[in-house]
Parts: sequence; C-alpha cells; structure tokens
Amino acid sequence: MNSKIIIFVLALGVILGTAWVVQPFSDKANLPKIISNEKPQGGNFTLNGIDGPKQLSDYKGKVVLLYFGYTYCPDICPTNLGNISLAYQQLSQKQKDGVQIIFVSVDPERDTPKRLQQYVNYFEANMIGLTSDAKTIAKVAKQYGVVYAKVEDSNNGTNYAVDHSAFTYVITPDGKLQTQLPHATSPDVFAKTIQEYENQ
Repeated sequence: MNSKIIIFVLALGVILGTAWVVQPFSDKANLPKIISNEKPQGGNFTLNGIDGPKQLSDYKGKVVLLYFGYTYCPDICPTNLGNISLAYQQLSQKQKDGVQIIFVSVDPERDTPKRLQQYVNYFEANMIGLTSDAKTIAKVAKQYGVVYAKVEDSNNGTNYAVDHSAFTYVITPDGKLQTQLPHATSPDVFAKTIQEYENQ
C-alpha cells in the first residue's frame, strides 16, 4: 500500500474513531453498552470466500489474526486493517508464511465474496475476506464474542452503517483463541504478537 495512503487512513481513523472509542455503539443500534469480560470460546467455523468455502482449520499451523467488520465501514475497519497491514510488512518472508489474516463481514447483505476480496487486497497483507448468510455470521460472531447491529435509518436506504465491536482475535497454530487485541492496536504490537505465537 502507498505510504501516503496508509498515513491518510490512519489519521482519518484517529480523528473519526475517537467518537467510537468514547461511545462505541449508537443508541439507535440497541447494542449492549458493556461487553462481557468472559473470554470467548472461539473455535472452528466455515464461511465463504471468493474461492469457495473456507474453514478456520484450513489454517492450522499458522497464527491467525481474525477481524470482524464490513467493507463500507468509514473509519474503524480501515484503521485496524491498516495497522495489521503495516505489521505484516514488517515481517520476514518466513514469518509472513506462518500467519493468515482473515476479515469476516458482519454485513452479508452488501459484502459479497468478490467485494470482500477486492477490499482486503487493497491492504497488501495476504488477507482473505469471508462471509455467509446472516444466521451463520451471527453464530460465528457469538463464538468470538463479537457484538454488531445494523443502524436502522429510513433516510439512508442501502447506505446504512453497522455498529460493531473492533477486537482483533489472535488464534494460535493449534487453532485455539489465545487473546484479543483492542481497536487501534499499533503495528509494532501486532508484529510482536505474531512473532511471539509463531515461535511457541
């Protein structure tokens, strides 16, 4: 990704994302204000990518960074994915081979596998985009403690927003959910986390 674009995306995310950090969910979305402190169970899942069905277990042996968002997200997703991309670019080729970044859409109405893959390719981090029907997405989101909801506004039509939590889930090479990193985690922390779990 062009360095000027990355700087612009990160700056925009900091400016626009501040309101989300202070008040992460819109009142219209009817989302819970407090996310449970209990560790999500994680686990395997099957979702659809541009090349067909993909399972988390397909990436056993690799550290997986799993992020839930949507391609029309104006600020939170570009900030997080931009930081992950910068971290990925810090890695050696061997380290890159040992990590998989997965972006799961919480907006299956608009995010087709093709659109998702075009979007994640922009970040140049060997990322894959996955989606499915709304029921399946909800099930996977629950496994990982993800909270999201469409913001209903009759004036927006198809140009709606989706409020969502913004953790990046770190899955170890044995397929187990190890930890979650908060919104706006720095590229250096992402890179160190990948290296730490690859070396275990």
